[in-house]
Amino acid sequence: MPAKLSEFASGLRVRPYDPAEVTTVRPDAEHPAAAAGMEPPDVEAIWEATVDLYRTRLQPAIGLCVRRGGRVILDRTIGHARGNGPLDPPDAPVQLATPDTLFNLFSASKAFTAMVIHMLDERGYLHLDDPVAEYIPEFGRHGKDRITIRHVLTHRAGIPSVRGAEPDLDLMVDGTRVLEVICDVKPVWRPGRVLAYHALTGGFILGEVVRRVTGRGIREFLRETVLDPCAIENLDYGVTPEKLPRVAGNAFTGPRPKPPYNWLLQRALGVSMEAAAELSNDRRFLTAEIPAGNIIGTADEACRFFQLLLNGGVLDGVRVLAPATLRRAVAEQSYLELDMTLLLPVRYGMGFMLGTDRFSLYGPRTPRAFGHLGFTYLIVYADPERDLSVAIMTTGKPFVTPSLWRVYQLLWTIAERCPRMVRSRSRG
Repeated sequence: MPAKLSEFASGLRVRPYDPAEVTTVRPDAEHPAAAAGMEPPDVEAIWEATVDLYRTRLQPAIGLCVRRGGRVILDRTIGHARGNGPLDPPDAPVQLATPDTLFNLFSASKAFTAMVIHMLDERGYLHLDDPVAEYIPEFGRHGKDRITIRHVLTHRAGIPSVRGAEPDLDLMVDGTRVLEVICDVKPVWRPGRVLAYHALTGGFILGEVVRRVTGRGIREFLRETVLDPCAIENLDYGVTPEKLPRVAGNAFTGPRPKPPYNWLLQRALGVSMEAAAELSNDRRFLTAEIPAGNIIGTADEACRFFQLLLNGGVLDGVRVLAPATLRRAVAEQSYLELDMTLLLPVRYGMGFMLGTDRFSLYGPRTPRAFGHLGFTYLIVYADPERDLSVAIMTTGKPFVTPSLWRVYQLLWTIAERCPRMVRSRSRG
């Protein structure tokens, strides 16, 4: 079959490897299944579902960390951090992914940014129903004076994107310039009226609010108030230059989207999926502070952060948030309303995507689960009914393919093998 026809039929895929040869387990990290109220076949089934996802050859690397009852039951990677992208030459040197590999969380970063805002509300720095213009006066231009912080957190600010402007890395890493552009944007809809996912704009707005009320950047504030007290070493907005070699590369995989799907993706991302994957590997993007899209860390660290939320704001005996703050953050704001950017029904809290009984992002019967998706099949979440925190990190960036079933199969297996239980109040 000619190369172009083959690509059209199966899309871009990575070279196959024996899963056992490219699997790495963090030494001494995983507890016995019984310590988490499970049986060994339950844990094995979850990992086998992960291996099945890897076998689709759409994921150069997958990182998985699962905590049940506060105990790590899985902390593993499979695949390669570099060298086995579908466009890498066959003789390219490969770098094995390990549990210490750093992954970009992309849009799942919004959950971290949201928690910073909720912390500031808890501490009296701001109020969620205040207009953004109260803190950023120049933002109030063109009728945006009625947009509140809550509108931004719930994707109802009416400025889901900057029309007519492609994402420009030089612009995105320049906080002053990007703020000027967003302040000049005219709303597409009246504030509060329409649910439309804000891929990048909302993050820059919230990041600037943090700067105005604290005098510190959101990276510095998150590090000082949450990450350092909880001994979370790497997880942060971007990485320092010396950590760049540890960051897994991302790659577009699978068949290229066709109309009308490529138009919808262009509207949501601002660029094609291929271009988005390429931009995500750029040094400027990886070292910048992009509140809606570049939290970078290990699967274990992302899972620990959601364990912190699952515990009501305390981790390893260190409290950083009040339980009431967490309850408010994940309270339902939109019930399976059609999102006009994603053109899908989504249930939102304030900064979080929420689960449902059916058609949930987090597997079946997960109505209390909360978390966020990242570009494209990356998922981080917590499920209070199952006493579960999960980080599924992926470096392949495919559009919807039949293999999407493998992602849902993994989520379904986690939900089914970790039945609902009564949580203990003392977790770390």
